[in-house]
Amino acid sequence: MKSLSNLLPGVRAIAEDAGEAIMQVYSREFEVEDKADDSPLTEADLAAHRIIVAGLEALTPATPCLSEEGEAVEFETRRGWSRYWLIDPLDGTREFVKKNGEFTVNIALIEDGEPVLGVVHAPVQKCSWIGARGVGAEKITEHDSAPLRTAVADPSRPRLLVSKSHNNDETRALLERFDDYEALSVGSSLKFCVVAEGAADFYPRLGPTSEWDTAAAHAVLLEAGGHVVDTAGKPLRYNQKESILNPHFLAFGDVQIDWPAYLED
Repeated sequence: MKSLSNLLPGVRAIAEDAGEAIMQVYSREFEVEDKADDSPLTEADLAAHRIIVAGLEALTPATPCLSEEGEAVEFETRRGWSRYWLIDPLDGTREFVKKNGEFTVNIALIEDGEPVLGVVHAPVQKCSWIGARGVGAEKITEHDSAPLRTAVADPSRPRLLVSKSHNNDETRALLERFDDYEALSVGSSLKFCVVAEGAADFYPRLGPTSEWDTAAAHAVLLEAGGHVVDTAGKPLRYNQKESILNPHFLAFGDVQIDWPAYLED
């Protein structure tokens, strides 16, 4: 298999192709269906899924794919995968339906439970955040590119990310433990990317997410110098259990601050 650095350009191109297909749907009227879990589904999700899976199968024929819009794979099968692609063809479908532009294409490579490569592409912004273990992380726009690095947080007034579409009592209780903070809001996996580029400090997610929602941006954030941990402070891992739901987690840029301590009463 190609090295991670050699894989990145191809994966980014696949994500951009999927983004173009998504924008073709975004620019016109479209139907919205409800999946079994009541999450929305559009033809853009399915078009992006087909493009990504075909592209990755051509790029790395021996590496299996697990996609939100693909067939379910039993844990008995995927527990034997030491390496696989984890895909959310359109993360932030609710944002897509609202037409606020804050949705992404997410493609991650998982090795032994850890995200080692990630591409997050925002079709409306024509921008990608990419990263791979040992390679670093980068933000790429139509006109330029720049390395990503998390910021040193101001503990007296950190910049906290709060979900636009998901909030709950547990999250509000956590926020109340800060004496002061700046509240920021952005949709989908863009929250990780904002932390990775140093424009925010802390993203607590004390509600449900699936592994394909987080893996690509998680890889980018790791290479930018940040971390993603569960509420016990342990690194978030993938493909460790039958359910593909993540535990509650905390994503942050400044690793010198004990962010999990804010969970304590």
